[in-house]
Amino acid sequence: MTVGTDSPAQARSAAPHAPEPPPDPGAQESPGADGATDSDGVKDSDASTASDAFAGVHPDDLPDGLVVADETGRVVCFNAAASRITAVPGDRALGLPLDQALPLEDLKGSRWWALTDPYGGLATRRGQPERNLLLPGGREVLVSARYVRERPTGPVRRVVVSLRGTEARRRTERSHAELIATVAHELRSPLTSVKGFTATLLAKWERFNDEQKRLMLETVDADAGRIKRLIAELLDISRIDSGRLEVRRQPVDIAAAIGRHVQVHTTGGQSPDRFFVRIRPQLPALWADPDKIDQILGNLLENAVRHGDGTVTIEVAPARTGDDGEEGTEVTVSDEGPGIPEESMSRVFTRFWRGSKRGGTGLGLYIVKGVVEAHGGTITVGRGPRGGAEFRFILPVGTPAHLI
Repeated sequence: MTVGTDSPAQARSAAPHAPEPPPDPGAQESPGADGATDSDGVKDSDASTASDAFAGVHPDDLPDGLVVADETGRVVCFNAAASRITAVPGDRALGLPLDQALPLEDLKGSRWWALTDPYGGLATRRGQPERNLLLPGGREVLVSARYVRERPTGPVRRVVVSLRGTEARRRTERSHAELIATVAHELRSPLTSVKGFTATLLAKWERFNDEQKRLMLETVDADAGRIKRLIAELLDISRIDSGRLEVRRQPVDIAAAIGRHVQVHTTGGQSPDRFFVRIRPQLPALWADPDKIDQILGNLLENAVRHGDGTVTIEVAPARTGDDGEEGTEVTVSDEGPGIPEESMSRVFTRFWRGSKRGGTGLGLYIVKGVVEAHGGTITVGRGPRGGAEFRFILPVGTPAHLI
């Protein structure tokens, strides 16, 4: 190791609505009484109500689909997002009975509006929670509904339906499935080894000499450590995703921590000359979680050794962080390998990204980013001065408030 310190769903036949109230003989007919709509896609008779309800926000401004039916069960609002999700033009939906404008079925093929009966059901119901339903053609959509009443048990005056696509949920489900598949794959190999060697030793203990027993037990120990690390990664991912990753700050000697990790690699067979460490002078005191710092350094050095070539350079220097110029510590890890393609750099810190086929779960850099950000720091990736990958993270000093 070299050390430097220089400074350089189908439609129902009948609409799900209550019988229309008889007309008021004394009421004057208005231009919108026959169900005509204005340019905004809302019936004239409901324009002021819609305006008040949306408080100046146009329905087409909403990111989710919005469908509103009046007290007769006919659609008075069908925004642009609803048209996009259902592939039904808004002007065609307006004035139709709700179940014809929005024909929905549950996953068993039952017509949803017939099941829920918003206008004729229990007077105490306030709506329907979000659930997966099917549009004509079998496309899934997330639907929730609210029943608007003038008094708690009065008749339904409006049914407000919210529509959302299922793409985001499907991406989450795919991500979880990938995680489960990755974990199952990564656990199978060491568990097979552990089970095989222990079963062999228990069954044929007397047939092996001490050296053979030691080799088997060392393999079991190494594979058990691999399983332990994978479980720790899964716990860290859970905490990062839920925002519950705790940081226990203590004074950290970053130079000593780097030295320990380099020694681990040289003890494991790497040449000491492969590592060059440069510690810049006048480093500020660093308060951080020592275990988390070890996790960051361990992942970055393992990444450089496994996927890079040539000399691995680790440089530590003082830095300024944030808009207020707070003192911090900057650590750069670079190698001389082929580097990361430009088109892949935006995906480096995502789950399951692998720079090569040289093993790994593809979770390490995702965890590194989460840990750095939990400390209030930032991390970036780029191309190093000698063409390889370069990771740079900056941590604020992080001095506890009671010591300032």
